[in-house]
Amino acid sequence: MAHWLFKSEPDAWSWDQQMAKGPAGEEWHGVRNYQARNNMRAMKVGDLGFFYHSNVGKEIVGIVEVCAESHPDSTTDDPRWDCVDIRAVRPLPRPVTLDQAKADPRLAGMALVKNTRLSVQPVTAAEWKIVCELGGL
Repeated sequence: MAHWLFKSEPDAWSWDQQMAKGPAGEEWHGVRNYQARNNMRAMKVGDLGFFYHSNVGKEIVGIVEVCAESHPDSTTDDPRWDCVDIRAVRPLPRPVTLDQAKADPRLAGMALVKNTRLSVQPVTAAEWKIVCELGGL
């Protein structure tokens, strides 16, 4: 199983909205970056990801699961753009802020710390464990 991080501006799509979608989940659509798209193309059903509030809050707030593999993005007719479906698994007991991640030397190589603009990014097994620990899991 691989691990990922999904970024969303909470005023556009929030953790609460993701939770409200229930077991069916929601398409992670609207991504228009080739690297982020390629990350989604690599995902498998059952992969886990962090849900990150960008711009407002700048914190990892929950865990999601990929529930449908890469398919055409329903928000465009352009065949270059794919998406996956994700469903909420659980909130983090303590959100992990970007400042916390940047301050932890164990996370210095994390994509969230090094490339804060990439909207869908891989997370290593070691980074996953550390963030879960920081988040109270």
